[in-house]
Amino acid sequence: MKQHLWINGKNVETNTYSTLKSPYSGRVIAEVASAAAEDVNLAIEAAEEAASALREMPAHKRADILEKVASFLERDREDCAKIIANEAVKPIKTARGEVDRTIMTYKFASQEARRIYGETIPMDAAPGGENRIAYTMREPLGIIGAITPFNFPMNLVAHKIGPAIAAGNTVVLKPASQTPLSAYRIAQYFHEAGLPSGALNVVSGSGKTIGDLLVTDERLSMITFTGSPGVGRSLREKAGLKKVTLELGSNSAVIVDEGTDPKKAAERIAAGAFVYGGQVCISVQRIFVHDTLAESFTESFLQAAKNLVTGDPLNEETDLSALISEDDTNRAVEWINSAVSRGAQLALGGNTENGILQPTVLLNVHEEEKVSCEEVFAPVVHINTFSQLEDAITMVNTSKYGLQAGIFTQNIQHAMQAAKKLEVGGVMINDFPTFRVDHMPYGGVKESGTGREGIKYAIEEMTELKLITIKLD
Repeated sequence: MKQHLWINGKNVETNTYSTLKSPYSGRVIAEVASAAAEDVNLAIEAAEEAASALREMPAHKRADILEKVASFLERDREDCAKIIANEAVKPIKTARGEVDRTIMTYKFASQEARRIYGETIPMDAAPGGENRIAYTMREPLGIIGAITPFNFPMNLVAHKIGPAIAAGNTVVLKPASQTPLSAYRIAQYFHEAGLPSGALNVVSGSGKTIGDLLVTDERLSMITFTGSPGVGRSLREKAGLKKVTLELGSNSAVIVDEGTDPKKAAERIAAGAFVYGGQVCISVQRIFVHDTLAESFTESFLQAAKNLVTGDPLNEETDLSALISEDDTNRAVEWINSAVSRGAQLALGGNTENGILQPTVLLNVHEEEKVSCEEVFAPVVHINTFSQLEDAITMVNTSKYGLQAGIFTQNIQHAMQAAKKLEVGGVMINDFPTFRVDHMPYGGVKESGTGREGIKYAIEEMTELKLITIKLD
């Protein structure tokens, strides 16, 4: 299979193609186009030419296009899940869940396209404002450059494209190099749904080459990026006056308070720690358990981890497969070994079998170890204990990240204390921080990024507020 670029509503050949292989089996999946500077320029030109048409398109027509895309995904659900499983090494049952979420994301975008509201302003609330009517409206920004990661190759693309199209913006999308096929399939669906040619363009290839071109081109009005903090910081520094939203890394933490059912909490948290091999921005990485529950919680957590099935992502029984690259596996193992050499207890895993890093649980890890203070993005979790809730909150907040956190507690005062004091973008009470549904506001503080996703909130980021006043005499 040879995958070309998607520019101005058609497949476009380029001079260079790279071989896309399965990180699990090494099998060749496709030959994928690598965009050169002139290809990126063609994509931006196409988006610029289409901007007026999409801006003037009635909201109900944009909504209908988004709804059709959702229906195509429903029609081809199994095929789309296999694309994700093959290129992202995501277990097939987890990949189906991503397709289902992607369908919902586009449906939310369709709904929000019909309700981009302004408001009336009571001008006579201020002296000199008498005899005036004023209202606000939201207008599309223009061209949006979207850069997406490998871990949710369809749904995170939907979180960029969905609100952009709903608001009347055109898009140049740069998908992750390992997972471009999902994005190209979505581009075909939008074309089939009737989106004007040039309104959505997909260019795969070098992240640095394409990203630098998008972020520095003055024709673009906004960059929306999901990825590493280092790249996000670089993009923001180069963006000039463009709007920039960044969804970056995390080392999400959960607190298990005194009085919690340890078995129930352990089973739920294990799901949030090891889903897709921990390659989720809000994957549970740090667990802080009240010392009265430590033994029973740890026993239940280890059992839940031992029950996971590793293997081929296309196997229906598989819970966890290979990481996205061998380098990522080696890095995670190095971090595990470092923690153990400095006193952490290896309770489970820490090794690879058939190229798959096994679910790994560490106990009593020093907060300066990389498996604690950095984003491990692997099936690696550590469990530490606390005696006072204030201490647990302090340990959570020592992180330079702040995306989401969770607390399991039966004490309403403790729940409210955590909600107030945890330095994160979202607090999940009696659930893990990995919880997300696609219409809720989603984003972080500190080095976890700026701006918010969730369709309604992303539309606010992707539109400009305009004020209109009318003087009556």
